[in-house]
Formats: sequence, structure tokens, C-alpha cells
Amino acid sequence: MSEVIIYSSGWCPYCSWAKRMLDEKSVSYREIRIDQIDGARQEMLDRSNGMMTVPQIFINDFHVGGYTDMVQLDQQGKLDPLLAG
Repeated sequence: MSEVIIYSSGWCPYCSWAKRMLDEKSVSYREIRIDQIDGARQEMLDRSNGMMTVPQIFINDFHVGGYTDMVQLDQQGKLDPLLAG
């Protein structure tokens, strides 16, 4: 199984939707709350080449992007192979 990391915040509906989508696929992930962890926002900006919105989703070293990007990958049949590793 791949390592999935989601940079999120507590007030973001797209973050909730992304986590629900992964939960429905029975995929475990590590959530990094940029509104609670010092330095997490900067870490997210560095990893995502300056993307400021949440969620920012990573599967292993692949930057998926946000929730709508993950949905698009799923609709194209590319998400499950990424998640499987």
C-alpha cells in the first residue's frame, strides 16, 4: 500500500470530502493539520510548489493536488493503481 499524506485544516469541506473518499476506499492516510501544527503550512507550500489551498494530497512522492484532482484521477481509473503502489 502507498503512503498517503493529506495536508488539511479543520474548516475545509474539501478536506473532509477527500478523507471520506479515501475512507470509502479503505485507504489509510496521515493527516497533517496546517492550522494546528507549527511549520506544517510551510512544509505543504514547499512540497506542493507553492499551492496554498487545502487539501494538498500526496501519494508516495506524487503530488495529486486537491480533492477535485483526486476525483479526476479516480474517474480516469488512475487513482486505485497509485494507491496500490
